[in-house]
Amino acid sequence: MLMPQQAKTRILIVDDSSFMRMAIRSVLSKDPSFDIVGTAADGMEGVEKAIALKPDLITMDIEMPRMDGITALKQIMAKAPTKVIMVSTLTNEGAKSTFEALDAGAIDYIPKNVTDSTDAQNTFRQELMRKIKEAVASRIRRAPSNVSVPTRPATLASSTAARPTASKFAGKKIQYVGIGASTGGPVALQEVLSRIPVNFPYGVIVGIHMPKAFTGPYADRLNAKCSMTIREAVDGDVLKPGLALIAPGGMHTTLVRQGANIVVKTRPTSEYPQYVYIPSVDLLMSSMAEATNGAMLGVILTGMGNDGFKGMQLLKQKGGVTIAQDEATSTIYGMPKACVDGGVADEVLPLGQIGFEISKFM
Repeated sequence: MLMPQQAKTRILIVDDSSFMRMAIRSVLSKDPSFDIVGTAADGMEGVEKAIALKPDLITMDIEMPRMDGITALKQIMAKAPTKVIMVSTLTNEGAKSTFEALDAGAIDYIPKNVTDSTDAQNTFRQELMRKIKEAVASRIRRAPSNVSVPTRPATLASSTAARPTASKFAGKKIQYVGIGASTGGPVALQEVLSRIPVNFPYGVIVGIHMPKAFTGPYADRLNAKCSMTIREAVDGDVLKPGLALIAPGGMHTTLVRQGANIVVKTRPTSEYPQYVYIPSVDLLMSSMAEATNGAMLGVILTGMGNDGFKGMQLLKQKGGVTIAQDEATSTIYGMPKACVDGGVADEVLPLGQIGFEISKFM
């Protein structure tokens, strides 16, 4: 009896560089589950082919002639919604454009490494394949319409209407908040942090899988859109009320207790070869659970895999509080699912409620 063949994932490659189009095609063609249905040399051609070919997934360069990648993305999401992965340069401007693309509906991004280094090229190939496979398993995102994110809102106490109702965690004592995320995380984290008031009395730290060149610009972007002060963490930082720190990319971040303070310690990846994802959410959460003796809230947002589960497990053992994003609102229900299935999530909430739930600890 012949088994039915699994449908291939149909991919459109949009890039003005013939070298990059060839390089991406070469990598993806090695996987028999992928079918490269076309290529385009600029955004305008990309939109036309997206509508005509109806691919399952598109890789989209950002800087292109005639029509840039972000404009093309917005047109595709309006006319023929498709899963799109942006191909981004590892620069400050590349990071800013990438986050704009994620806001416009892109699923994820792949850092483009244009060096001749064999290691860099191998890393790009591995990341490309991994991100494509994750995107295939993800939910298509539409950019939110008519939704305004509060910019530097008033304190929670100044607005009766904004005051959250009582939490199911009433009586639970926390002193810090740790958040982990991956694919879909940049947009999800913005939604969560934008709902936390400026006078939030606990320090927050975030671990999100992101390259070194992106975490600084990402923190700056969040800082401009949220009421809390948000910046990239540096070694020796102290977690403080009203401050959210983003763990820097390209290295691991741990937390240690020094007297009355919880202090950030950055570590090279070579010290923790067992952790595949960088920065590791498991390492961040585990060290934070130890440093705070469980007096913290752990939150796991959208992402592939199970990074964060072991950290949340240790946190639960120490009496901490845990929240996981629900399946319906997760771009990829991997990291939260691991926590839910493993029995370490006290509460499973849709994305739009998580920031408000965190605020209830005030």
